[in-house]
Amino acid sequence: MNRQVIGWIVGIAALIALPFVHRDPYHLHLLVLILIWSFAYTSWSIMGRFGLVSLGHGGFMGIGAYVTALLWNHVGISPWIGIPLSMVTAGVLALIVAYPCFRFRITGHYFVLVTLALSGIVLQVITATRDWTGGSLGYTPQRAGSGRSLFALQFDDKITWYLIALGVWLVGLVVWRWIDHSMSRHAMEAISEDEDAAAAAGVNVTAEKLKITLISALMTALAGALYCQYQMFISPDTVSGIAVSLQMVFAVIVGGVYVSLGPTIGAIITILLAEFLRIGFGTKAVGWDNLVYGILLVLFIIFLPKGILGSVLDKFRTQPKVPQRS
Repeated sequence: MNRQVIGWIVGIAALIALPFVHRDPYHLHLLVLILIWSFAYTSWSIMGRFGLVSLGHGGFMGIGAYVTALLWNHVGISPWIGIPLSMVTAGVLALIVAYPCFRFRITGHYFVLVTLALSGIVLQVITATRDWTGGSLGYTPQRAGSGRSLFALQFDDKITWYLIALGVWLVGLVVWRWIDHSMSRHAMEAISEDEDAAAAAGVNVTAEKLKITLISALMTALAGALYCQYQMFISPDTVSGIAVSLQMVFAVIVGGVYVSLGPTIGAIITILLAEFLRIGFGTKAVGWDNLVYGILLVLFIIFLPKGILGSVLDKFRTQPKVPQRS
């Protein structure tokens, strides 16, 4: 067993034990948000690391949140069934939009614009159907009762939600590393370099792109559904639209798009920045986080394109070894 595996085991064990040692509700709340958003950012990075820059993930997250809540409120379908249905809905929409793009080689900034339109359409649908979704005022899943309800996936206990979020976050890392060690990684890297050369080498370009897009969309929808169940309140601005998509792009680039823990670093930065602005400036700072995200995004793209964690790891890898004296 090498040091890396031992380090992961010790780290995971420490994270599992953390809520039982430190029970502060506010700190646990921040940790739950960081883990859920880390999973969402990891979902985006699965596409972004291969040059598939999407601004439509806010739409997938919104679908995951709203479909789950609507099925529970209006049909009485448990989130245990509603969440898979919302993921399927997001996956179908992703395939409908992505297949024509990949089939007819709509790439680069044209693909970005298509996904941007997707995110905007989902946001407009949520806002326009206010009789069902609450529109811009937001939407609240119905309480199944006070305290704990396993059937409704509603828990007032922060420790329970922390462990759920931790498990989902670990699943995201496993999926990321599975793709990183699979043949799909080599195929997608070849596609990102030259689609024609990859196709000539026998790579099914459309199928490989669709596979990565589908995985990313399903995971993002799951993140939206979990966020809805945890917060018990959603609005178009918090789980859908271009602002959420840009937040994902910012977090992944700042943390490191080519490192499995890069999105987690990005989530820590975005959540703590939002809390700092909220506590320090209150309602005066509404919208400031998006402004700061934009400024930092430009700076990181220019001066630190590999992100914080990616740059640190590169620094350690390139450090020359000092020979030991005999």
